[in-house]
Amino acid sequence: MSIEFSKKLTAHETPIPGVVLYDLPVHGDNRGWFKENWQRQKMVELGLPDFRPVQNNISFNESAGTTRGIHAEPWDKFVSVATGRIFGAWVDLREGPTFGAVFTAELDPSQAIFIPRGVGNAFQTLEDNTAYTYLVNDHWSADAQGQYTFLNLADETAAISWPVPLEEAELSDKDKAHPRLADVTPMPPKKVLVLGADGQLGKALRSAYDGDASVEFAGRAEFDLASEDSFTGRNWKNYSAIINAAAYTAVDAAESAEGRAAAWAINVTAVARLARTAVEYDLTLVHVSSDYVFDGTRATHDESELVSPLGVYGQTKAAGDAVVSVVPRHYIVRTSWVIGDGNNFVRTMASLAARGIEPSVVNDQIGRLSFTQDIAAGIRHLLETGSPYGTYNLSNAGEAQSWADIAADVYELVGKPRDAVTGVSTEEYFRGKTVSPRPENSVLDLSRITAAGFQPAPAHERLREYSREL
Repeated sequence: MSIEFSKKLTAHETPIPGVVLYDLPVHGDNRGWFKENWQRQKMVELGLPDFRPVQNNISFNESAGTTRGIHAEPWDKFVSVATGRIFGAWVDLREGPTFGAVFTAELDPSQAIFIPRGVGNAFQTLEDNTAYTYLVNDHWSADAQGQYTFLNLADETAAISWPVPLEEAELSDKDKAHPRLADVTPMPPKKVLVLGADGQLGKALRSAYDGDASVEFAGRAEFDLASEDSFTGRNWKNYSAIINAAAYTAVDAAESAEGRAAAWAINVTAVARLARTAVEYDLTLVHVSSDYVFDGTRATHDESELVSPLGVYGQTKAAGDAVVSVVPRHYIVRTSWVIGDGNNFVRTMASLAARGIEPSVVNDQIGRLSFTQDIAAGIRHLLETGSPYGTYNLSNAGEAQSWADIAADVYELVGKPRDAVTGVSTEEYFRGKTVSPRPENSVLDLSRITAAGFQPAPAHERLREYSREL
C-alpha cells in the first residue's frame, strides 16, 4: 500500500449535503507513519461540525472484498482507515430532495469522511487486513437499532459500481436481505420542540411551521416547565433544538411575593433545566428575551449593552439570558412590546375604541411593537440559515413611538378620531398603584438580525393588517 505523505488538511464537498471528504496529513519515515486522525480544533476551524464524538469503533477485515452496509444510523460518524484501503459508498437515506443521492470514493489512511445522521454508509475492502475506524456521537444501544434505515447493496437505483462484484464478495445474510430504495422508509430529521405553544408567540410559531412534521408543539399540558418529569420523560436524542416561547410575563404581579417566586421559577429555574438539557444533548436552545432587561436610559439598545433591569420581571429575564448564554448552541431573541393572538395592548385599545371610551395612555415610554408573526419568522430564519449563535434583537422596524402614539394609530385605523387618546406621563398614569418600573426607552437596534439576512416588516404595516383583522 502506498500512502501519500504530508497532504494539507483539506475539505472536499460531495453531492450529498453534509457529507464531506477530508485529506489528512500523514507523516512517514523508515519506521512507518503517523497522523492526527481526529483533531477537534483544526477540523472545526476547517468547517467540520463539532459533533462531540463519544465512542470509537474499529472494524477489522481479514480479506479483500469484505463488504458491509448500506446502514443509515441515528448518529453522525467520522470514518477513516487505520490500515489498508477501502472503497466507500454513501447514499442519502434522509427525508428530503436529496434522498437517494450517491457518493463513492476510495479511502486510504490519508483520508477521512464525515457522515451525517441518516446517510447510508457502506464499504468494501480493497486489501487484506484492512482496519476501518469510526467515531460516533452517540453510544450504541439495542434500542437505537430500531431507528436504523437500510438499503440493499445491490440496489439498481443507487447503481453502485463495486470493485469486487457482490456475487464474489463476502457479505452477511442480513445485508443481502435489505430492501431496495423504492421500499426504504426515509429517516426523518430530528425534531424541533416548541415550548409555550399555546401563548401568543407559540401560536405564531404553530402558524410559521404549519405542515412541518419535524416540529413538535407543547403547551403547559404537554410540557410543564415546573415539573422535573417533563425533562426526564422525554428522549432528547430525537431532538435538534428547543424553542422556549414560555415565560412568566405578568410584569406588575412579579413585584408581589407570590409573583416574584413564580417569575423566578419559570424564567430562571426552568430555563436552567432547559440549558442543562441542551448542553447534555448538544441541542440548539432558542430563548425569547425582553427589553425589560435594560433600564431604558440609552436611545437604542444593541446586543452588546450590559443588562440593567429595573424590576423583578426584568431581573428574571436577565438571569435567564445569562443562563442560556453558556449553552454552546444558543439564540437569545430579544423583543419588545409583543403583539399577537391573545390579550395585548392593541386589542385593548381597539376594544376601548369600539365602546367609545377616550383613554389616557402613557406618552413618555418609547419603543417599537414586535408582532409575533415576525418574531416566529425570525426564529425560523436563524435556525434554518445556521446564523452565528448569540443574541439578536428582534422587533418590527420603523420609527419609534410612544404607547400613546400607537393607541392613536389604532383609533384611527378602526375609524375613530386620534384625539380621543390623551397622552399622560408614566408617573401620572400609575400614581397610587404598585407596579413594576418600566424602561423609558425600549428601542432595539436591529442591525445584527438584518445582517443575518432577516428584515422585519415595518411596525405600521403590521399594525394596519392586525387592526383590519380585528
